[in-house]
Amino acid sequence: MEDDIKQNMLKYEKGLSKYACLTEDAIRLRDIKEDFRPAYFRDTDKIIYSLAYTRYIDKTQVFSGIDNDHITKRVLHVQLVSKIARTIGRALNLNEDLIEAMALGHDIGHIPFGHTGESILSEISFEKTGRYFYHNIHSVRTLMNVENGGKGYNLTVQVLDGIMCHNGEITLNEYRPIKKTVSEFLEEYEKAYTDPKVCLSMRPMTLEGCVVRISDIIGYLGRDVEDAIRLNIITKEQIPKEITEVLGNDNKTIVNTIVMDIIQNSLDKPYIKLSNDVFNAIESLKKFNYEFIYSKANTKEQLEEYKKMFRFLFDTYLYQLKHKDGNSNFYKVYLKEQCKEYLESTSDEQKAIDYIAGMTDDYFIKEYKLLRKEG
Repeated sequence: MEDDIKQNMLKYEKGLSKYACLTEDAIRLRDIKEDFRPAYFRDTDKIIYSLAYTRYIDKTQVFSGIDNDHITKRVLHVQLVSKIARTIGRALNLNEDLIEAMALGHDIGHIPFGHTGESILSEISFEKTGRYFYHNIHSVRTLMNVENGGKGYNLTVQVLDGIMCHNGEITLNEYRPIKKTVSEFLEEYEKAYTDPKVCLSMRPMTLEGCVVRISDIIGYLGRDVEDAIRLNIITKEQIPKEITEVLGNDNKTIVNTIVMDIIQNSLDKPYIKLSNDVFNAIESLKKFNYEFIYSKANTKEQLEEYKKMFRFLFDTYLYQLKHKDGNSNFYKVYLKEQCKEYLESTSDEQKAIDYIAGMTDDYFIKEYKLLRKEG
């Protein structure tokens, strides 16, 4: 009976492209007793039932502290990326199970206040430990070493690699996967902590990972524009015509234009490709967004306040660890739930970073106010 169910679950793979990554290709870091679910399908289950996935609901995408329910939060961005990536994947006959797991897990490591918080925490991390903080790398760490009480979820290497290599801030005209062994994946992961160039040059090991990477860009470009218009930061008329004439001037058209361009240029190919016109328009829109949206998402005063808050929490948690303050939320909410191996093998600085990185925006602010009051 179970064998029949397994075969039913795997029927769709028979029609996949010769470039697709199949269930039989799945690799895990540790042996596991598989059940009737295909490996990548099961990975998606592990991700969506994780505590970190639940906390997507209150994490910044671009704009923090906005009293407007129509402004994108991290949870919506992740869903948009998943839908876009699965659309491309289905059209190209790639493995949608693998794509969905990567897409839903790709921002698990994002922290309070989005890329602004990431930059601040990376500065603190490098200053205190000599290791940088990147949300894509921390997404992998979270799923391998922090979730499940510090035991991790033993996801497939293909899923972890796609999450690690999703960096949507770097656009390429063509995305080609690069084969990796388990040791090469782990080596790349470790190097990223100390060499910034590694993150910039990463490429996924599967074509599905390439789809998720470009889908991350598609998922935020037009949506960030619409959010900025809704908040009166820009007007639609400000977007240069050389962009809108190629991509369109609303999110729906931008997404559709890029998705169709990818499908038309990538069908039955061992790579994911954009036409030159669409690629150049994407680059121009990214530049526009950085200049007119992202640079204005936070005031100078807000940035200084965030820096002060991050440093205060980090220093306070180190103090609590040193003095074994079992009454703190750090202990009661986080450390007491972690296994012995995590507690013994993780430095105090990394424990503080893991805790802070996992916070929602609201929880971060509440912790700061509580500890300032107690101090």
